[in-house]
Amino acid sequence: MIPIEEHSRTLLAAQGYCELSMFGEALGELGTMPVDAQQHPTAVELRLVVLMQAKRWRQALATGRELTQIAPDKSLGFIHTAFCLHELGKTAEARTLLMSGPETLHGEPVYHYNLACYECVLGNLDVARAHLEKSIVLDKKFRDYAQTDPDLKPLHDPA
Repeated sequence: MIPIEEHSRTLLAAQGYCELSMFGEALGELGTMPVDAQQHPTAVELRLVVLMQAKRWRQALATGRELTQIAPDKSLGFIHTAFCLHELGKTAEARTLLMSGPETLHGEPVYHYNLACYECVLGNLDVARAHLEKSIVLDKKFRDYAQTDPDLKPLHDPA
């Protein structure tokens, strides 16, 4: 297997295309790599990000599941895959998947923020509030995100 570092120019080009919202070109760039390199966690993660940016949720979900299988210790695989499930209206499944991720997730603010969103959508407002507070303790910027996130609207409405 060729080390993924030997494909850094291709990965960088794909990332650049993605940043320009040229998602087809980004995926095409990734497709030029040998199959074994395309299956490297770094390449799979980038493909996942491209598909998510393109809002191709079903393909992103399949790619995310692939990432959680080949790199079960990569927390972003679980975060992104759960988000895809949520975008597809499978919020309970998203919550379950996110909670099944590696223990390292528990120290990441986005883990708690996304759980807050999922719990809120599922009607578990007390649990949602606790996760939101934890995300803000870990990273203050999540307070700003929460102000405009439609998933968290029930937390803003007076009871």
